[in-house]
Amino acid sequence: MLNSRLKTLLITTLLCIPGAYGVAQTSKNKPAPDTARVERDFQLEATMLGFFAKDGARNPTLKANKGDLVRITITNGEVMTHDIALEKLGLKSKTLQDKGSKTSITFRADKSDTYYCTVPGHRAAGMVGNFDVVEGTISNATVAGQIPMKNGKPINLNFEDGTLNDWTATGDAFTHAVFAQDDPSPIHEKEMHIGFDGKYFLSSGGTTNYKQVGTLTSVPFTVTQPFAAFKVSGGALQDTRVELVQASTNKVIFHSTGQGRATLQPVVVELQPYLNQDIYIRIIDNETGISQIPYIPNDKWAHINFDDFLFYPTRPNFPNELKQKDIIVLPPLDPVLNAGLSGVKAAQAMTPPKGFRISLAAAEPDIVKPICYTIDWRGRLWVVESHTYPVPAPEGQGRDRILIFEDTNGDGTLDKKKVFTEGLNLVSGIEVGMGGVWLGAAPYLLFIPTDFKNDKPTGAPQKLLDGWGREDTHETLNSLRWGPDGWLYGTHGVFTHSNVGKPGAPDSERTKLNAGVWRYHPTTQKFELFAEGTSNPWGLDFNEYGHAFITACVIPHMYHMIQGGRYQRQAGKHFNPYTYDDIKTHADHVHWVGERGPHAGNFRSGSAGGGHAHSGAMIYLGNSWPQEYRNDIFMNNINGAKLNQDHPTRSGSGYVVTHKPDFMPMNDSWSQWLNMKYDASGSVWAIDWYDKNQCHSPNPDVHDKTMGRIFKITHDNDKWVQVDLSKASDMELVNAQLNGNDWYVRQARLLLQERGGSKKVHKALKDILAKNPDATRKLRALWALHVTNGLTEQDLNTLLSNEDEYVRSWAIQLLTEDKTVSPETLKKLATLAQNDNSALVRLYLASAMGRLEPAQRWDVVDALVQKATDKDDHNLPLMVWYAAEPLAAVDMKRALELGQKSKMPKHLPYMIQRIGAIGSDESKKLLKELNDRVGKLEHSHENHELQALIAKALED
Repeated sequence: MLNSRLKTLLITTLLCIPGAYGVAQTSKNKPAPDTARVERDFQLEATMLGFFAKDGARNPTLKANKGDLVRITITNGEVMTHDIALEKLGLKSKTLQDKGSKTSITFRADKSDTYYCTVPGHRAAGMVGNFDVVEGTISNATVAGQIPMKNGKPINLNFEDGTLNDWTATGDAFTHAVFAQDDPSPIHEKEMHIGFDGKYFLSSGGTTNYKQVGTLTSVPFTVTQPFAAFKVSGGALQDTRVELVQASTNKVIFHSTGQGRATLQPVVVELQPYLNQDIYIRIIDNETGISQIPYIPNDKWAHINFDDFLFYPTRPNFPNELKQKDIIVLPPLDPVLNAGLSGVKAAQAMTPPKGFRISLAAAEPDIVKPICYTIDWRGRLWVVESHTYPVPAPEGQGRDRILIFEDTNGDGTLDKKKVFTEGLNLVSGIEVGMGGVWLGAAPYLLFIPTDFKNDKPTGAPQKLLDGWGREDTHETLNSLRWGPDGWLYGTHGVFTHSNVGKPGAPDSERTKLNAGVWRYHPTTQKFELFAEGTSNPWGLDFNEYGHAFITACVIPHMYHMIQGGRYQRQAGKHFNPYTYDDIKTHADHVHWVGERGPHAGNFRSGSAGGGHAHSGAMIYLGNSWPQEYRNDIFMNNINGAKLNQDHPTRSGSGYVVTHKPDFMPMNDSWSQWLNMKYDASGSVWAIDWYDKNQCHSPNPDVHDKTMGRIFKITHDNDKWVQVDLSKASDMELVNAQLNGNDWYVRQARLLLQERGGSKKVHKALKDILAKNPDATRKLRALWALHVTNGLTEQDLNTLLSNEDEYVRSWAIQLLTEDKTVSPETLKKLATLAQNDNSALVRLYLASAMGRLEPAQRWDVVDALVQKATDKDDHNLPLMVWYAAEPLAAVDMKRALELGQKSKMPKHLPYMIQRIGAIGSDESKKLLKELNDRVGKLEHSHENHELQALIAKALED
């Protein structure tokens, strides 16, 4: 039967829900009145580490008999947004924000289900458990344990004589360590439940005397049973632990910390290898818990609690067993030294590398909550102040505004400011060019036509696209940036669900997306998903070869985004159900420590880069910083309060990205740089949201909306220049394509695109393309020709035989921009697939096939699948699969033959699944014939797996 403490008959008002009784109630430490009898009443504490029962179990399996009236109540254990929901019932509680607040769900037990937190990212972080409907009596009984003996007498391992007999203490942590039967404990906070048996338990100081350190060692004793268990709680810290030590060798054979909670939980140890040998117990507390960080309090969990070491003849089962996989052992806190500084002091606190200087360019009240910005062709900053976030205002009542800042004398201070427009709503991305200002402002992509001579709108914002979701307002469309191909690119988060199209468009003319990179063409007005997946990317940039990179959060952070690619997701499923697998991070590292996920490492991951949350992406392509920084990608690590620096290196068809020493710590926990960009002088501007709260919350009161900063990073080599490229001639803009600073290249290309090109411009660009030996200059000319409509299909076909792999690759992409090619071009692409020795070219071919009608793909895909040299490539096996998958619906037999001769790993298994999903008589016949052929082959693990897969496909 359930513990009587779990059978209190608290009940809240019932709401009728199909198939269940349901209630969602929030209170502030006040139970609701009884209205019915609850057979199963579960009390859980909700934190980012999981749901915890009173007995300490993390995400416990909750059990009930069919028909029981069940209530699950959660209490918020922290200042964080939490709720609880049942997956199958579709039942959800209200959302909690304040620590100590409560909410509950009540329902009839009908079938087993899953309970979880619906707040984006929390389920993936581990807030999920099982609810089981079982038959018969629900009991938590286990086998009886035996106290270890020495010289015929029980050893004092449960402290029931109230002393430390049979133990030796060092240090002061265990001087007065045995505490009597009070619960709550006299040395723990009053709301904490220790849950010990008998009269006494042991603690190295509890939450009151956690600063004390020391060691407690038992007398040796003989292992007489194959299993043991003991109870432990306290800090999940490296230096607060219980060790079992082999007496003959002093070797530690087992150890366990607590899990950052007060309630004692049993830990089970297998001792079969040590039967009849002597061991002893060592309890260690070498952690003072004293914080060196002014804004982070001392760690009250810097102690260890212990009780009841017993032997068992068989493995005991405890419902609240503390398993090693559930313990998040935390490294020490990072020493971030400052918080809540003035703008001037914040700049002074940062430590840039030698030769660099950081200066404050603007601060509150001149700038408040800068959420996004861009730099125009005059070097001015267009900055969005976010007054609406995190809650969108009613239509027409937005409070966001756009400011234009300028440094008029080169002293690093933005001394000139004007308001461009106000009254905007939930703006999260901005770019300028092509006649106006482009804004991501869910549910819209907006365009404001602009008189740039007077910096005034010439009309109301135009709604180019709508349908952008707002479920999670920090995962809306963001990071707007002009691509080298003349499209406007942006990113989008995983927990916001969009269905994008022109206003009034039906679903058939819309594009569904959540996580990924999208793009919009400013003149053709086409919209498409460029690549799908990742988590909540909030940074996008292109390297000098036009390859897109994004930075993401929670999951590994770095991705080379390939057109048509499908990438590792933080949550949810790919829109194409036949994806089967996705491309993983291109980084060989993460920026957090520990094995329990990124949230556990926040504020403790300085050694690895700072934590899981990244914002901004800048691939430095200025020409004044030392060469070692060029082509590296910079991103802000929000929890770590530092700029991470990663280095992409070509590998196979793409890149491997390695971690370089972090560029600059801000040394200020409130620092929250959201993006960085370089300017005409090669210097870098950065916007800083600056806020004590580092996590998104739908509660607007969590954020201090009175602060914001803009900083400038300069190197000794930087030379300030005043420039206005809009006054340059066409030929000056063409010559700018050769500039060593990519700021000039991009701005000039954008202006050429807006002007539309001319024969003279096209001739000059073609000269660069043909004669310049540098591949990056050839590409710049190629992109400028493309955006000014200076290329014919014949021009691009000729480039397919160019000596440079980057030029050939881009020719492939540009040829398939319109998702159709001529028979002549298709033949050339097939020849490339057969003969080209570049993995990069083959990657672009696979990507291009994903844009063509499936019936046109056969020859190219046939050649690509047989490239055995690509079987271990990071990208190609899956990109080829994405191109090949739709062929099953065109010709199943031919698609299966393709799979059988493919050298790509898993291609044939995937094709079997894909054909099985068709479910027709023809598909079943085809798979049965394959099964017969495989059955006649020699026995191998691979063939057995194929037959098992075929059998499953036929069953489904």
